[in-house]
Amino acid sequence: MNKILTLFLLFLGCCVKAQQPVLTGGMDSFIRQNIIYPAYSYQNCVQGVVRISFKLNKQGAVYSSKVSNGPGIDLDQEALRLIRMSSGKWKVPADYDTTYVLVAPVNFRLSSEDYNRVTQQDMNKAIAVYKANEGLTDAITNFYRNKAQGKYNEGEEKKVIALKTELGYDDDYLNKKIQEGQKKLKQKDRQGACEDFLFVKYMGSTLADDLLEKYCK
Repeated sequence: MNKILTLFLLFLGCCVKAQQPVLTGGMDSFIRQNIIYPAYSYQNCVQGVVRISFKLNKQGAVYSSKVSNGPGIDLDQEALRLIRMSSGKWKVPADYDTTYVLVAPVNFRLSSEDYNRVTQQDMNKAIAVYKANEGLTDAITNFYRNKAQGKYNEGEEKKVIALKTELGYDDDYLNKKIQEGQKKLKQKDRQGACEDFLFVKYMGSTLADDLLEKYCK
């Protein structure tokens, strides 16, 4: 059975016991330097804590990482990305038990006074809309994945384009997604960047094709 070890590695920072693994430079500093606040949550002022469970090997590499608790929106993916980015940066005690499941809370907070006026009810509504639209987003990306393989119904594309418009996946949105990917490239997070560029591709756009060719082969 896996043993659970909770690391209190909040965005605001706190102490980590010496016998526990320690992230070089500290978790709070690592998050401040690398966080890219996800677009949907930023636009809708969604804040909160996402808990990521993961394991470390003797070399301090992260493996078996997953979201153990979160709102189920883009904050989850960013928290997971941050923990995966920390791989190889952990100092692990010599007698460390690699069967431990570590739990790291990542605290997303917006400092603007306007954002802090948003109520929990407002955030809950935004979260519900995100989840309601998730299946529709998947329908769009699945269509264009199939189109790339030559397996699609040409007559359905007009409906898919209309759905993209309804959900706000226009060039402005996709360019912001590309910008997020480019920031991740600067952080040497090629996996995260390529996921963003592929999202753009499977929204039926060619805007990220050059970046995919250059970085994601």
